[in-house]
Amino acid sequence: MNKPNFFLISGGPGVGKTTLLEELRRRGERVVEETHRRIIREGRAESGSLRLGTLAAREDIARFEAMGEVQERVFFDRGVVDSLTPQAPRWMWAAAKRLRYNDLVFTPPPWPEIYTQDEERRQTFEDCLATHETMRRQLLDLGYTPVTVPPASVEARAAFVLEVTASLGFGA
Repeated sequence: MNKPNFFLISGGPGVGKTTLLEELRRRGERVVEETHRRIIREGRAESGSLRLGTLAAREDIARFEAMGEVQERVFFDRGVVDSLTPQAPRWMWAAAKRLRYNDLVFTPPPWPEIYTQDEERRQTFEDCLATHETMRRQLLDLGYTPVTVPPASVEARAAFVLEVTASLGFGA
């Protein structure tokens, strides 16, 4: 299932993905919230665990498939590909290859000025850097093109994302 109108915002922890998605929502865009942090908050899995990845992948797959008929531009705060690890079960890898977002994936870079730790995000900034690079390589391996969202105000980052997607024929 190839959905070029589905735009993924992916990358390491604490890079501003959720803040960016909240700004896109404020501007009237359709947004799908992240599953990982909610699962941790609900106490169903620990950060970084295979169980977290499995639970998040199942939910992300179900959401993607349920939205198969949606034709408007949609922004996802993480997605099926964000749960993958080398240890992930084969079915997760198969789903990531079958359920395709737009080829361009927005990847805000690690930015020390905005990085914070909390109850759900316990990784250090160095962990964030490593995770971000792993995610970018994985996106490339899956045939996606990571697009770096320039560090700037949330309004400027949202404007950048909307301009890129509009240049592809999605949105205003």
